[in-house]
Amino acid sequence: MSETPLTEADYDAITEAAAQWCMRLHEPDCSDTEREAFSVWLNANPLHALEYEAMLDIWDTSEHLPRSEPVAPQVIALPRPPHRTPWQRLAIAAAIAVVAVPLAAYSGWQLGWIPNAYERLEAGNSVLNATLPDGSQVELNLGTQLTYLNYKDQRQIALSKGEAFFKVSHDLAHPFVVQAAEGRIRVTGTQFNVWRYDDQVRVTLIEGSVLVTSNTNLNGDGLRLEPGLQARYKAGDNAPHISQTRANAPELAWRNGKLILDNLTLADALPLINRYLSTPLSLADTATGQLRIGGVFNTQQIPSLVASLSKVLPVTVYTDQQGRAVISALSRD
Repeated sequence: MSETPLTEADYDAITEAAAQWCMRLHEPDCSDTEREAFSVWLNANPLHALEYEAMLDIWDTSEHLPRSEPVAPQVIALPRPPHRTPWQRLAIAAAIAVVAVPLAAYSGWQLGWIPNAYERLEAGNSVLNATLPDGSQVELNLGTQLTYLNYKDQRQIALSKGEAFFKVSHDLAHPFVVQAAEGRIRVTGTQFNVWRYDDQVRVTLIEGSVLVTSNTNLNGDGLRLEPGLQARYKAGDNAPHISQTRANAPELAWRNGKLILDNLTLADALPLINRYLSTPLSLADTATGQLRIGGVFNTQQIPSLVASLSKVLPVTVYTDQQGRAVISALSRD
């Protein structure tokens, strides 16, 4: 017997329940009983898990909301409400949300606090090309994750990990901002590449100009990049490091499925290699990190590069007691 298809009201109920669970589970007084009830609800239907994961994505974007000082509300004395169980409070909150959320969303959009468009993109084992809601083009490298949010005063990208090439639609009044690690890249219309691995970020400009800041907690818009320049920064840097690059920069080779290591030290090469590995490599010591490696490699076959390291360099690769893959230079004795 086939299952009865869900109605629009059924889908709305699942979405509402997922939203309420997301809010409740983030409250410090959420009880073990409630968490057990949530687990039962989550496993009752595959749609519950999918909708709850979507709610978590939206919840996570809250940390990217523009900061603004709230207006102090007028205090009005109200009668003390009667005690209600958690389930009664959830039911009341859901009822209020039906009326309040549309108005709050509109007000939040007007104030620049809440986006009117949200999109999450993820590239797995192949490059992903996409058109964002504002018309900008983005190309995602393997294993890349990002989210797009459209606010009234800016278009915002949160690059969680990986690498992306952007062709941004020009809009002087609606800048395009990429959040990566502790820094930010701000543009109005241009072409550029952003690479991120852990807390390291590299910005390569192809066309136009961008403003790069390594720490959004510092004042100022950052340093301006012109074509032919590249900015690098990592967590803790007060300013990005600027260097020259070229039109056919190795950093863009990934768009053709290649990783170019241009006579780099292992210390500089490992972050580029680790981007493509499920188990990252570590260096045994500083001396190993000073060994140099060069070559052109297929981004789909980086594990093969790791397997052949001992054939091209005087190193050995072993697994330590913590389960990490470690590269160590061979003794010259």
